[in-house]
Amino acid sequence: VMFHRLLSVVRRQRTGRGWQNWSSGRSGASAAEAHSVALPAQAQVVICGGGIMGTSVAYHLSKMGWKDIVLLEQGRLAAGSTRFCAGILSTARHLSIEQKMADYSNKLYQQLEQETGIQTGYIRTGSIFLAQTQDRLISLKRINSRLNVIGIPSEIISPKKVAELHPLLNVHDLVGAMHVPEDAVVSSADVALALASAASQNGVQIYDRTSVLHVMVKKGQVTGVETDKGQIECQYFVNCAGQWAYELGLSNEEPVSIPLHACEHFYLLTRPLETPLQSNTPTIVDADGRIYIRNWQGGILSGGFEKNPKPIFTEGKNQLEIQNLQEDWDHFEPLLSSLLRRMPELDTLEIMKLVNCPETFTPDMRCILGESPLVQGYFVLAGMNSAGISFGGGAGRYLAEWMVHGYPSENIWELDLKRFGALQSSRTFLRHRVMEVMPLLYDLKVPRWDFQTGRQLRTSPLYDRLDAQGARWMEKHGFERPKYFVPPDKDLLALEQSKTFYKPDWFDIVESEVKCCKEAVCVIDMSSFTKFEITSTGDQALEVLQYLFSNDLDVPVGHIVHTGMLNEGGGYENDCSIARLSKRSFFMISPTDQQVHCWAWLKKHMPEDSNLLLEDVTWKYTALNLIGPRAVDVLSELSYAPMTPDHFPSLFCKEMSVGYANGIRVMSMTHTGEPGFMLYIPIEYALHVYNEVMSVGQKYGIRNAGYYALRSLRIEKFFAFWGQDLNTLTTPLECGRESRVKLEKGMDFMGRDALLQQKQNGVYKRLTMFILDDHDTDLDLWPWWGEPIYRNGQYAGKTTSSAYSYTLERHVCLGFVHNFSEDTGEQVVTADFINRGEYEIDIAGHRFQAKAKLYPVTSLFTHKRRKDDVELSDLHGK
Repeated sequence: VMFHRLLSVVRRQRTGRGWQNWSSGRSGASAAEAHSVALPAQAQVVICGGGIMGTSVAYHLSKMGWKDIVLLEQGRLAAGSTRFCAGILSTARHLSIEQKMADYSNKLYQQLEQETGIQTGYIRTGSIFLAQTQDRLISLKRINSRLNVIGIPSEIISPKKVAELHPLLNVHDLVGAMHVPEDAVVSSADVALALASAASQNGVQIYDRTSVLHVMVKKGQVTGVETDKGQIECQYFVNCAGQWAYELGLSNEEPVSIPLHACEHFYLLTRPLETPLQSNTPTIVDADGRIYIRNWQGGILSGGFEKNPKPIFTEGKNQLEIQNLQEDWDHFEPLLSSLLRRMPELDTLEIMKLVNCPETFTPDMRCILGESPLVQGYFVLAGMNSAGISFGGGAGRYLAEWMVHGYPSENIWELDLKRFGALQSSRTFLRHRVMEVMPLLYDLKVPRWDFQTGRQLRTSPLYDRLDAQGARWMEKHGFERPKYFVPPDKDLLALEQSKTFYKPDWFDIVESEVKCCKEAVCVIDMSSFTKFEITSTGDQALEVLQYLFSNDLDVPVGHIVHTGMLNEGGGYENDCSIARLSKRSFFMISPTDQQVHCWAWLKKHMPEDSNLLLEDVTWKYTALNLIGPRAVDVLSELSYAPMTPDHFPSLFCKEMSVGYANGIRVMSMTHTGEPGFMLYIPIEYALHVYNEVMSVGQKYGIRNAGYYALRSLRIEKFFAFWGQDLNTLTTPLECGRESRVKLEKGMDFMGRDALLQQKQNGVYKRLTMFILDDHDTDLDLWPWWGEPIYRNGQYAGKTTSSAYSYTLERHVCLGFVHNFSEDTGEQVVTADFINRGEYEIDIAGHRFQAKAKLYPVTSLFTHKRRKDDVELSDLHGK
């Protein structure tokens, strides 16, 4: 019955080509038909939202064997943002995970018509991305080199070639372009209906005209949904409510924060050209002109992302279906001018209408996917930043995998809902941030750019002191962190404006901070680190931590252990340092963006035990990192206690007084491999301790430093960071961290079986350090992250992070090397395999030779000395 009913809905809605001809009303009979069907009393999964996201999740879950699924849509299927979507499927994305999602969507939609019998309007047109500036061309070249290695054809082409592919374009102002021939256009609403039809055939029950009022939660677990037609009990709920996902998340008894906000999005439709455009005319993206152009029934569909977007529904207005919002030609005028400059012949063409529809944007321009940190069984897929059709297939697949298997097949941390906390859910923050995000979609993104809105939200007590001393700030998880400190004699304005793919203006500033870390002493405010305390009345804390962490935490009081928090597959859910404060108390330090994720993981796996307490103490402590050989002198003078290695060995933690302040947790570690100490200072003492440290440190040459200096130090010492180099699919054995795993610690721990298996079979990728050899720091493009690595001319992996090493006077990249074989697939990677290769790093299409290293420090310095020796012998030879 359900399938026939759905097909009738599909047929009724397909009165013409695509969404533009849908009737706005429904016959009385069909509406009554919708009301007459009673909802089931229970289901395994309830999905809210019948757009491209909801139908994709239903389709993929049903393909994976889950049948007991109900999909609810408050209006009609595919009648929300999906109905108005421009239908452009583009694989050219900055993030690797987004490229993979779009590539999968492309392949899925291509065969959907054959699978379902429903026309989806799929036409392979290809896309052309135009560059009006050299910087834009560099950006395209970076994307191009990444697309090629994952099997998506693309090439950099000349303006002349652009004119051949699309004769109506004015190309006189272009410096080049990128052509992606397998991109496509579709009718997005028809794709959603085809997915719904296939899901329905697989047993999914679909009900339109049914609103979800709220999700019922008991003991942190989804138990059911309350709709305007009654209750449905369920174990899983999927929020695919598009622009209403935020409202729906807040409506629960236990609110789920889903940070997104809608803006008005405009595009125009024209009548067919005199000679109608061919259906396979390439789609054009002119990001410098802020517009996109596609063929539409022989005419043009063109919209864009203006500099002054109009956010809507901030107060949470709700409407069943998105009625066409008001035309606003004044607002659209700059985009129209841009279109007429690019296609002058359109001047005489009749415009049918200007479409205004809501699009949803997120605080960081990346979609939201995953399980709520607070409510188990509550999944979210929303916030597509105008790329819903490109990501729909792939995102639906990853979410379905997550629900069925407990984890997706790719690392999706960059899209995970848990990258956000409640701090990103303020309506004011979201409204201001999306006004910045929407234009940023087409703005040029150079390395290390920062958002300007929603800043100074979480700050250290030292913020004003550091700001007055020239600190330049970056933001991580809402926390302000210093990048570097501008000396009084530097031109500040020039520094802020000089965003480049080449050598940056802060190069010399960071060099002097690094030099000070090596020769004297520097202070870095690292208060943003996530800090948890785990305590118990008996041995419960030790027992649970021994199970959740791979290293042995049964160490003497005062010792610090570097350890991974692994999943069942042996991959890093978190990489942290844990200090044993007492027999029954532990202090855990994790990366800044782990605050929500790590808390959720610990809560999920810790037993319900009133004798076991987990507390987030991030806000209670200011963290100062004293780096450098003279840090020991500063601290001993301030504490009147011996701080030498005999009295204060490495990886040791002791509560001490510093200056007048008591209860400072001092740890002999710096997260860089350099000598020094971390000070965890109760927040009310922060200013006093900082002032004392700076005052006493003056005679030792002390200065402030920032995170750019830290990155340079840690990368040249081959220190991998979670979220950049390590992720949920990386194991300790793949990145040379065997010493942080105690397979024989006398008890089982999560991930142990997987690691034992890997130890026996060998690893299939290996984190490697690359030192660029023929790279000119002053003249060549700098590496950033995500650059392809070539071994003996064959693609072997990608870089994960990079920095300039002032010690080596060379760029250093970290990245994973794989052993891809066309005949036998992936092979084991051994140290010998790494060492026998000749390597190149591809930066925007230019390959630079690189030396591969598996171990830091000694080999680094011998590399430097060897280089000097060669230069000396060359001189003697001359």
